[in-house]
Amino acid sequence: MTEPSGGHVAVLVNPVSGRGAGADSGQVAVERLRARGAVVRVYEGAGERETVELGRRAVEERPDVLVVVGGDGTVSAVLGPVLAAGVPLAVIPGGTGNDLAREHGIPLHDAAAAADLALDGARRRVDAGTVTAADGTVRHFVTVLCAGLDSLTNERTNRMTWPTGPARYKVAVYLEWLRLRRFGYRLHPAGAPRLDRDGYMLAVGLTRYYGGGVPICPDAEPSDGLLDVTLIEAVGRFRVLAFDALVKAGDHVGRPGVTTLRTSALRLEGPAGLVAYADGEPVGAVPLTVEAHREALTLCVPRSGSARAV
Repeated sequence: MTEPSGGHVAVLVNPVSGRGAGADSGQVAVERLRARGAVVRVYEGAGERETVELGRRAVEERPDVLVVVGGDGTVSAVLGPVLAAGVPLAVIPGGTGNDLAREHGIPLHDAAAAADLALDGARRRVDAGTVTAADGTVRHFVTVLCAGLDSLTNERTNRMTWPTGPARYKVAVYLEWLRLRRFGYRLHPAGAPRLDRDGYMLAVGLTRYYGGGVPICPDAEPSDGLLDVTLIEAVGRFRVLAFDALVKAGDHVGRPGVTTLRTSALRLEGPAGLVAYADGEPVGAVPLTVEAHREALTLCVPRSGSARAV
Protein backbone atom coordinates (compact mmCIF):
# COMPACT_ATOMS: atom_id res chain seq x y z
CA MET A 1 0.00 0.00 0.00
CA THR A 2 1.08 3.58 -0.70
CA GLU A 3 0.16 6.97 0.65
CA PRO A 4 -2.79 8.89 -0.85
CA SER A 5 -2.18 12.13 -2.74
CA GLY A 6 -3.92 15.31 -3.81
CA GLY A 7 -7.27 16.95 -3.27
CA HIS A 8 -8.88 16.98 -6.74
CA VAL A 9 -11.71 14.48 -6.44
CA ALA A 10 -14.14 13.35 -9.13
CA VAL A 11 -17.38 11.89 -7.76
CA LEU A 12 -19.55 9.72 -10.00
CA VAL A 13 -23.01 9.12 -8.57
CA ASN A 14 -25.53 6.52 -9.72
CA PRO A 15 -28.70 8.01 -8.19
CA VAL A 16 -30.86 4.96 -8.88
CA SER A 17 -28.55 2.34 -7.38
CA GLY A 18 -29.85 0.62 -4.28
CA ARG A 19 -33.40 1.73 -5.16
CA GLY A 20 -32.40 5.37 -4.75
CA ALA A 21 -29.88 5.00 -1.92
CA GLY A 22 -27.12 6.17 -4.26
CA ALA A 23 -28.51 9.71 -4.47
CA ASP A 24 -28.57 10.18 -0.69
CA SER A 25 -25.14 8.62 -0.22
CA GLY A 26 -23.75 10.80 -2.99
CA GLN A 27 -24.95 13.99 -1.35
CA VAL A 28 -23.43 12.98 1.99
CA ALA A 29 -20.12 12.05 0.35
CA VAL A 30 -19.82 15.27 -1.65
CA GLU A 31 -20.60 17.41 1.40
CA ARG A 32 -18.01 15.53 3.44
CA LEU A 33 -15.28 15.86 0.82
CA ARG A 34 -15.89 19.57 0.32
CA ALA A 35 -16.00 20.16 4.07
CA ARG A 36 -12.52 18.63 4.23
CA GLY A 37 -11.19 20.99 1.59
CA ALA A 38 -11.27 18.77 -1.49
CA VAL A 39 -11.97 20.26 -4.90
CA VAL A 40 -14.90 18.14 -6.04
CA ARG A 41 -16.46 17.70 -9.46
CA VAL A 42 -19.67 15.67 -9.60
CA TYR A 43 -20.84 13.44 -12.44
CA GLU A 44 -24.31 11.94 -12.14
CA GLY A 45 -26.04 9.40 -14.33
CA ALA A 46 -27.70 6.01 -14.48
CA GLY A 47 -27.55 3.16 -16.94
CA GLU A 48 -24.44 1.31 -18.01
CA ARG A 49 -23.73 3.24 -21.20
CA GLU A 50 -24.08 6.62 -19.53
CA THR A 51 -22.02 5.48 -16.55
CA VAL A 52 -19.18 4.30 -18.79
CA GLU A 53 -19.16 7.64 -20.64
CA LEU A 54 -19.22 9.62 -17.39
CA GLY A 55 -16.38 7.51 -16.03
CA ARG A 56 -14.35 8.20 -19.16
CA ARG A 57 -14.98 11.94 -18.90
CA ALA A 58 -14.15 11.94 -15.20
CA VAL A 59 -10.76 10.25 -15.55
CA GLU A 60 -9.84 12.44 -18.53
CA GLU A 61 -9.74 15.31 -16.04
CA ARG A 62 -6.93 13.43 -14.25
CA PRO A 63 -8.36 13.60 -10.72
CA ASP A 64 -6.28 12.43 -7.80
CA VAL A 65 -9.03 9.92 -7.07
CA LEU A 66 -12.35 8.87 -8.58
CA VAL A 67 -15.11 8.26 -6.05
CA VAL A 68 -17.91 5.98 -7.28
CA VAL A 69 -21.20 6.14 -5.41
CA GLY A 70 -23.22 3.05 -6.22
CA GLY A 71 -23.13 -0.72 -6.19
CA ASP A 72 -20.71 -3.27 -7.57
CA GLY A 73 -22.26 -2.97 -11.03
CA THR A 74 -21.58 0.77 -11.12
CA VAL A 75 -17.97 0.15 -10.15
CA SER A 76 -17.44 -2.46 -12.86
CA ALA A 77 -19.06 -0.19 -15.46
CA VAL A 78 -16.35 2.46 -14.99
CA LEU A 79 -13.51 0.01 -14.47
CA GLY A 80 -12.31 0.10 -18.08
CA PRO A 81 -11.60 3.86 -18.11
CA VAL A 82 -10.23 3.73 -14.56
CA LEU A 83 -7.73 0.98 -15.36
CA ALA A 84 -6.66 2.67 -18.59
CA ALA A 85 -5.99 5.94 -16.78
CA GLY A 86 -4.48 4.41 -13.64
CA VAL A 87 -6.64 6.61 -11.41
CA PRO A 88 -7.16 5.41 -7.81
CA LEU A 89 -10.72 4.39 -7.00
CA ALA A 90 -12.76 4.99 -3.86
CA VAL A 91 -16.18 3.42 -3.31
CA ILE A 92 -19.21 4.76 -1.46
CA PRO A 93 -21.52 1.72 -1.14
CA GLY A 94 -24.93 2.54 -2.56
CA GLY A 95 -26.09 -0.65 -4.22
CA THR A 96 -27.89 -3.82 -3.19
CA GLY A 97 -25.00 -6.20 -2.53
CA ASN A 98 -21.97 -3.91 -2.05
CA ASP A 99 -19.66 -6.91 -1.99
CA LEU A 100 -16.51 -5.07 -3.11
CA ALA A 101 -16.84 -2.75 -0.13
CA ARG A 102 -17.59 -5.68 2.16
CA GLU A 103 -14.47 -7.52 1.01
CA HIS A 104 -12.18 -4.60 1.78
CA GLY A 105 -13.74 -3.33 4.99
CA ILE A 106 -15.16 -0.14 3.47
CA PRO A 107 -18.04 1.17 5.65
CA LEU A 108 -21.33 -0.09 4.26
CA HIS A 109 -23.71 2.27 6.03
CA ASP A 110 -21.65 5.42 6.64
CA ALA A 111 -21.14 7.40 3.44
CA ALA A 112 -19.12 10.10 5.20
CA ALA A 113 -16.66 7.59 6.64
CA ALA A 114 -16.36 5.87 3.26
CA ALA A 115 -15.70 9.25 1.62
CA ASP A 116 -12.88 9.91 4.08
CA LEU A 117 -11.00 6.97 2.56
CA ALA A 118 -10.68 8.90 -0.71
CA LEU A 119 -8.54 11.46 1.13
CA ASP A 120 -6.68 9.57 3.82
CA GLY A 121 -7.31 5.87 3.31
CA ALA A 122 -4.58 3.45 2.31
CA ARG A 123 -4.09 2.68 -1.37
CA ARG A 124 -4.26 -1.05 -2.01
CA ARG A 125 -3.44 -2.77 -5.29
CA VAL A 126 -6.16 -5.34 -6.02
CA ASP A 127 -7.02 -7.63 -8.90
CA ALA A 128 -9.46 -6.82 -11.67
CA GLY A 129 -11.19 -9.31 -13.94
CA THR A 130 -12.15 -9.37 -17.60
CA VAL A 131 -14.83 -11.41 -19.34
CA THR A 132 -14.46 -11.90 -23.09
CA ALA A 133 -17.49 -13.07 -25.06
CA ALA A 134 -17.45 -15.11 -28.26
CA ASP A 135 -17.83 -11.93 -30.33
CA GLY A 136 -14.78 -10.36 -28.68
CA THR A 137 -16.71 -8.01 -26.39
CA VAL A 138 -14.77 -7.41 -23.16
CA ARG A 139 -16.40 -6.60 -19.82
CA HIS A 140 -14.75 -5.92 -16.47
CA PHE A 141 -15.62 -7.11 -12.98
CA VAL A 142 -14.27 -6.74 -9.44
CA THR A 143 -15.96 -9.42 -7.32
CA VAL A 144 -17.53 -12.68 -8.57
CA LEU A 145 -18.82 -14.02 -11.88
CA CYS A 146 -21.53 -16.68 -11.74
CA ALA A 147 -23.43 -18.89 -14.16
CA GLY A 148 -26.30 -21.20 -13.25
CA LEU A 149 -28.65 -21.05 -10.29
CA ASP A 150 -26.73 -18.05 -9.00
CA SER A 151 -26.93 -16.06 -12.26
CA LEU A 152 -30.63 -16.87 -12.59
CA THR A 153 -31.00 -15.64 -9.02
CA ASN A 154 -29.20 -12.42 -9.95
CA GLU A 155 -31.55 -11.96 -12.87
CA ARG A 156 -34.60 -12.47 -10.66
CA THR A 157 -33.16 -10.19 -7.95
CA ASN A 158 -32.81 -7.36 -10.46
CA ARG A 159 -36.49 -7.72 -11.41
CA MET A 160 -37.77 -7.73 -7.83
CA THR A 161 -38.88 -4.62 -5.97
CA TRP A 162 -39.40 -6.32 -2.60
CA PRO A 163 -37.86 -7.04 -0.15
CA THR A 164 -34.97 -4.59 0.00
CA GLY A 165 -31.27 -5.17 0.59
CA PRO A 166 -29.69 -8.64 0.95
CA ALA A 167 -33.07 -10.16 1.84
CA ARG A 168 -34.13 -9.70 -1.78
CA TYR A 169 -31.35 -12.04 -2.90
CA LYS A 170 -32.37 -14.67 -0.35
CA VAL A 171 -35.97 -14.66 -1.55
CA ALA A 172 -34.80 -14.93 -5.16
CA VAL A 173 -32.65 -17.96 -4.27
CA TYR A 174 -35.68 -19.76 -2.86
CA LEU A 175 -37.85 -18.97 -5.87
CA GLU A 176 -35.19 -20.25 -8.26
CA TRP A 177 -34.73 -23.38 -6.13
CA LEU A 178 -38.36 -24.24 -6.82
CA ARG A 179 -37.51 -24.52 -10.52
CA LEU A 180 -34.02 -25.95 -10.06
CA ARG A 181 -32.22 -27.21 -13.16
CA ARG A 182 -28.81 -28.72 -13.86
CA PHE A 183 -26.23 -27.42 -16.31
CA GLY A 184 -23.49 -29.24 -18.18
CA TYR A 185 -20.34 -27.19 -17.54
CA ARG A 186 -17.10 -27.53 -19.46
CA LEU A 187 -14.23 -25.73 -17.77
CA HIS A 188 -10.88 -25.04 -19.42
CA PRO A 189 -8.47 -23.73 -16.74
CA ALA A 190 -5.20 -22.20 -17.94
CA GLY A 191 -2.49 -24.86 -18.11
CA ALA A 192 -4.74 -27.67 -16.85
CA PRO A 193 -6.96 -30.39 -18.39
CA ARG A 194 -10.60 -29.69 -19.26
CA LEU A 195 -13.08 -30.42 -16.49
CA ASP A 196 -16.62 -31.58 -17.33
CA ARG A 197 -19.26 -31.46 -14.60
CA ASP A 198 -23.04 -31.42 -14.29
CA GLY A 199 -23.90 -28.83 -11.70
CA TYR A 200 -26.37 -26.30 -10.41
CA MET A 201 -24.15 -23.29 -10.01
CA LEU A 202 -20.69 -22.02 -10.82
CA ALA A 203 -18.88 -19.06 -9.30
CA VAL A 204 -15.58 -17.54 -10.41
CA GLY A 205 -14.27 -15.15 -7.80
CA LEU A 206 -11.63 -12.49 -7.46
CA THR A 207 -13.02 -11.92 -3.97
CA ARG A 208 -14.97 -13.95 -1.45
CA TYR A 209 -18.48 -12.55 -1.57
CA TYR A 210 -21.46 -12.22 -3.85
CA GLY A 211 -25.19 -11.74 -3.33
CA GLY A 212 -24.81 -9.33 -0.42
CA GLY A 213 -22.29 -11.18 1.74
CA VAL A 214 -22.46 -14.84 0.67
CA PRO A 215 -18.87 -16.23 0.88
CA ILE A 216 -19.09 -18.45 -2.20
CA CYS A 217 -15.29 -18.34 -2.74
CA PRO A 218 -14.17 -18.21 0.92
CA ASP A 219 -10.46 -18.66 0.20
CA ALA A 220 -10.19 -16.02 -2.52
CA GLU A 221 -7.39 -13.49 -2.13
CA PRO A 222 -8.09 -10.17 -3.86
CA SER A 223 -4.47 -9.50 -4.85
CA ASP A 224 -3.08 -12.89 -5.92
CA GLY A 225 -3.83 -12.69 -9.64
CA LEU A 226 -5.95 -15.85 -9.50
CA LEU A 227 -9.58 -16.82 -9.97
CA ASP A 228 -11.15 -19.02 -7.31
CA VAL A 229 -13.66 -21.35 -8.97
CA THR A 230 -16.47 -23.00 -6.99
CA LEU A 231 -18.86 -25.46 -8.65
CA ILE A 232 -21.83 -26.96 -6.82
CA GLU A 233 -22.51 -30.27 -8.55
CA ALA A 234 -25.91 -31.77 -9.35
CA VAL A 235 -26.46 -33.38 -5.95
CA GLY A 236 -30.27 -33.34 -5.84
CA ARG A 237 -32.87 -30.73 -4.99
CA PHE A 238 -32.93 -31.31 -1.23
CA ARG A 239 -29.20 -31.78 -0.75
CA VAL A 240 -28.67 -28.42 -2.38
CA LEU A 241 -30.73 -26.91 0.44
CA ALA A 242 -28.12 -28.20 2.88
CA PHE A 243 -25.45 -26.59 0.73
CA ASP A 244 -27.24 -23.27 1.09
CA ALA A 245 -26.47 -23.16 4.81
CA LEU A 246 -22.91 -24.37 4.25
CA VAL A 247 -22.25 -21.74 1.59
CA LYS A 248 -23.59 -18.94 3.77
CA ALA A 249 -21.14 -20.04 6.47
CA GLY A 250 -18.29 -20.44 3.97
CA ASP A 251 -18.04 -24.10 5.01
CA HIS A 252 -18.76 -25.80 1.69
CA VAL A 253 -15.21 -26.09 0.30
CA GLY A 254 -13.85 -29.65 0.46
CA ARG A 255 -17.23 -31.32 0.87
CA PRO A 256 -18.58 -34.00 -1.49
CA GLY A 257 -20.44 -32.40 -4.36
CA VAL A 258 -18.27 -29.29 -4.40
CA THR A 259 -15.49 -28.84 -6.95
CA THR A 260 -12.98 -26.02 -6.48
CA LEU A 261 -9.94 -24.92 -8.41
CA ARG A 262 -7.69 -21.91 -8.78
CA THR A 263 -6.44 -20.53 -12.08
CA SER A 264 -5.35 -17.28 -13.72
CA ALA A 265 -7.76 -17.74 -16.63
CA LEU A 266 -10.77 -19.91 -17.43
CA ARG A 267 -12.75 -20.64 -20.55
CA LEU A 268 -16.31 -21.45 -19.56
CA GLU A 269 -18.60 -23.45 -21.82
CA GLY A 270 -22.10 -24.73 -21.15
CA PRO A 271 -25.60 -25.02 -22.57
CA ALA A 272 -26.59 -22.48 -25.21
CA GLY A 273 -28.20 -19.38 -23.80
CA LEU A 274 -26.76 -19.67 -20.29
CA VAL A 275 -26.04 -16.07 -19.30
CA ALA A 276 -23.32 -15.27 -16.78
CA TYR A 277 -23.51 -12.41 -14.31
CA ALA A 278 -20.62 -10.55 -12.71
CA ASP A 279 -20.92 -7.89 -10.01
CA GLY A 280 -24.66 -8.48 -10.19
CA GLU A 281 -24.91 -7.54 -13.89
CA PRO A 282 -25.20 -9.66 -17.07
CA VAL A 283 -21.90 -10.02 -18.93
CA GLY A 284 -22.91 -12.38 -21.74
CA ALA A 285 -23.84 -15.93 -22.66
CA VAL A 286 -21.39 -18.82 -22.65
CA PRO A 287 -18.86 -19.53 -24.03
CA LEU A 288 -16.84 -16.93 -22.13
CA THR A 289 -13.20 -16.43 -21.24
CA VAL A 290 -12.55 -15.09 -17.74
CA GLU A 291 -9.16 -13.68 -16.72
CA ALA A 292 -7.65 -12.21 -13.57
CA HIS A 293 -5.30 -9.24 -13.87
CA ARG A 294 -3.07 -9.04 -10.85
CA GLU A 295 -3.08 -5.81 -8.85
CA ALA A 296 -4.46 -3.88 -11.82
CA LEU A 297 -6.62 -1.56 -9.70
CA THR A 298 -5.68 0.89 -6.95
CA LEU A 299 -8.43 0.93 -4.32
CA CYS A 300 -8.83 3.26 -1.33
CA VAL A 301 -9.34 1.13 1.78
CA PRO A 302 -9.19 1.48 5.58
CA ARG A 303 -5.72 1.57 7.08
CA SER A 304 -6.36 -0.81 9.96
CA GLY A 305 -5.56 -4.52 9.71
CA SER A 306 -5.67 -6.22 6.35
CA ALA A 307 -8.58 -4.11 5.07
CA ARG A 308 -10.70 -7.24 4.64
CA ALA A 309 -14.12 -7.51 6.16
CA VAL A 310 -14.93 -10.43 8.43
